[in-house]
Amino acid sequence: MAKLTAKQLEALTTADDGRIIREDGGLVAKVRAGVRGVTVQFRYEFKQDGMKRDQSLGSWPKKSLAQIRAERDEVKAIAAKGIDPTAARKAAKIEAQAAIAATIAEAERQAAENKTIADLFEEWMRDGVSRQDGNAELRRSFTKDVLPLIGKKPLRALTEKDLLNVLRSVKARGLNRTVVIRSKDIGQMLRWAEKRKPWRTLMADGNPADLVDVNKLLDHDYEEQRDRLLSPEEIHELRDIFAKLEGDYDALPPGQKYSGIRPVNPRVQCAVWICLSTLCRIGELLKSEWRHVDLDKGTWFIPAEATKGHKGKRQDHHVFLSPFALSQFKRLKEETGKTLFCFPSKDENSHVDTKTVSKLIGDRQCRFKNRSKPLTGRHHDDSLVLGKGTNGEWTPHDLRRTGATMMQKLGVTLDIIDRCQNHLLGGSKVRRHYLHHDYAKEKTEAWRLLGTHLETILGPEHNELASAN
Repeated sequence: MAKLTAKQLEALTTADDGRIIREDGGLVAKVRAGVRGVTVQFRYEFKQDGMKRDQSLGSWPKKSLAQIRAERDEVKAIAAKGIDPTAARKAAKIEAQAAIAATIAEAERQAAENKTIADLFEEWMRDGVSRQDGNAELRRSFTKDVLPLIGKKPLRALTEKDLLNVLRSVKARGLNRTVVIRSKDIGQMLRWAEKRKPWRTLMADGNPADLVDVNKLLDHDYEEQRDRLLSPEEIHELRDIFAKLEGDYDALPPGQKYSGIRPVNPRVQCAVWICLSTLCRIGELLKSEWRHVDLDKGTWFIPAEATKGHKGKRQDHHVFLSPFALSQFKRLKEETGKTLFCFPSKDENSHVDTKTVSKLIGDRQCRFKNRSKPLTGRHHDDSLVLGKGTNGEWTPHDLRRTGATMMQKLGVTLDIIDRCQNHLLGGSKVRRHYLHHDYAKEKTEAWRLLGTHLETILGPEHNELASAN
C-alpha cells in the first residue's frame, strides 16, 4: 500500500464518497462528501490482546497528514505497551484538567497571599463594621490618611513601622486626637481580620497594631480624656465676644466688610447656649427637628436614633426646657422655623453635618490648631479664644461637661444629672423592669436651676434679650 500524499487527498471529489483508503502502518481513511466539501476521516487499526481495535485520529483537512501520522505513532507506542489507548487518552485529559485546576489554585493562592490593605479595608467596610453614618467618615478618613500610604501593601508584609508612618503623617498636621482615632480604627480592622480567612493566615507573625504605642506619638501634654470646663468668667466673656463681633462688623463701612472678622452665626450662638443649658450632645442638637420641639410646653424630644448610645444601646430623651433654653430655641425658630430641621443644611432637606459647629468654633481658635495656612473657605482667627487661651481650646462638648458640673455645684444629685445627660444607667434588670418613674419633675427642676444660674452669670443684658424673644 502506497503512502498517502496531500495531493491525493486534494484530488478527491464527491464521487469518492464512502471510499476506503489504506496506508501501511494500520492507517485507514474513509472519504466523506458533504455540504462543506470533501473530508477524510482517519483511524488507526491495531490488535491488542488478540482482538482487533481501532482509534480515531481526526480528519483531514482539519488536521494535516503529518499530524495524523504523529498521533498514530503515539497510539501505536501506547498500544505496544499493552495500554488501552482510549483509556490513556482519558487519563491524559484528566491530567490536563488537573494541571489546569492546579494552575488556577496556585494563582488563587498567590492572589490570596498578596491581598492588600485596600482589599481588607473594602471587605471590612462591607462585612465587618456598621456605624451610624453608614461608614462615611471611616471611608473618608482611610481614603485621606491610610490607603494612600499602605493601601497597595500586601497584608502579610504589613509591619509596625508601616502603621507608625501612617500615624506620624497625621501627627505632622498637629492632630493628636485624630492620631488616636485613626489608630483605634486601624486596630479594629486588623483585629477583625485576625479572626477570619483568608486574612488570619496572612497575619501569621501577629497583629502589627498590637505593637504600636500611640501614646509615644502624642504631645507630652495631650490628654485623651478632656476635662476642660468653662468658668463663669469665660461664659460671660463668650457672651461679650458674640456681641462685640456683631457690633464691630456692623460698624464697618460697606467696602471693608469683606476683610473684617464676621460675627458668629446666630444659629451657632443658639447651639452654644442650648448645649450649655440642656447638657445635650452637639450632634443630637444639630440633628433635631422642629416637630420634636414644643415651644408652648417648653419640651424637646430626642428620639433614640438621634442619640449616642454605649455599645449600640440608645434611648429616647425628653428635655424640659428652662426659660433660658426656651429663649434660645425661640431665637432659633426665627432663623430656621420654616424648615424641617432646627439646623438645616444649605438645601434644607437635611440637617447640617454634626461636626459643623465644632469646626466653626475650632476655626476661631486657630492658635491651638498648628495650621501652616488657613483652610479654604474656613475662618482662621482667634476671636473665640477665652481667658487669653490660658485654659486651652474649648469645644461644644466642653459645654455639656460645664453645665453638668454647674448642676452638681447647685446641689443636683448625680443620678439626676446622669438622667439629664441621657446616660444609660446600670443596675439590676429586675429593678429596671419594675421601676418606671420618669423623674420628669426632678429633671425639670435641675434644668431650671441651671438656666437661672446661667442668667445670673450672663447678667441683665442677656435677661433683656431673653425677654425680648
